[in-house]
Amino acid sequence: MADAPTRVVLVRHGESTATVEQVVGGHAGCRGLSPRGRAQVAALRDRLATTGELGEVAALVASVLPRAIETAEILAPALGGPAVRRDCAVCEVHPGEGDALSWSEFEARYGDNRGGRPFRPPAPGAESVAEFAVRSAAALRALADEHEGGTVVVACHHGVVGASFVAFGNLPLVRGFGLHVDNASLTEWQRHGDRWQLRRFNDAAHLPTAVPSA
Repeated sequence: MADAPTRVVLVRHGESTATVEQVVGGHAGCRGLSPRGRAQVAALRDRLATTGELGEVAALVASVLPRAIETAEILAPALGGPAVRRDCAVCEVHPGEGDALSWSEFEARYGDNRGGRPFRPPAPGAESVAEFAVRSAAALRALADEHEGGTVVVACHHGVVGASFVAFGNLPLVRGFGLHVDNASLTEWQRHGDRWQLRRFNDAAHLPTAVPSA
């Protein structure tokens, strides 16, 4: 339908094994979801299957990191069973030579550069926060344009949810505030004409009873 809104629904992956083990989870360090993470995403799957709130899904996209792929694959049956399209453009910040190190070793080698230095890569070969924001925001805009008038679900990362505020909310590359994004939560943007609207942020209503806090 020509006047249907364009919907971009971002799902942060479930808790990752890298988080539990305190490892830098880039291409080499990511080992998928923890058992708790799989339970979190299963709770979201069951919610979506029951409510049908996302309607017909035009595409299901995941970053190439195992935790995002696994998240998308768990959700797919509740979305009509679409094939999972993998796209590195919606990966988390690329950590360069720091990939797969423990966070304590990372900070011993390179210092804690994760905050306050948005234009400086935190490790050799890594992206800066600003570079990451440009890359991921551009990818989200491209997905929205590709699926004009449809719904695209993106299994992605905390940073990509933050970058959606650059892509669709016209915020600066570097925000003066932080965002809390729960694992397996939903953030949804809709476009009517040229106007974007944030319809929900960090929606994790399916989690409190399904997966109690540790």
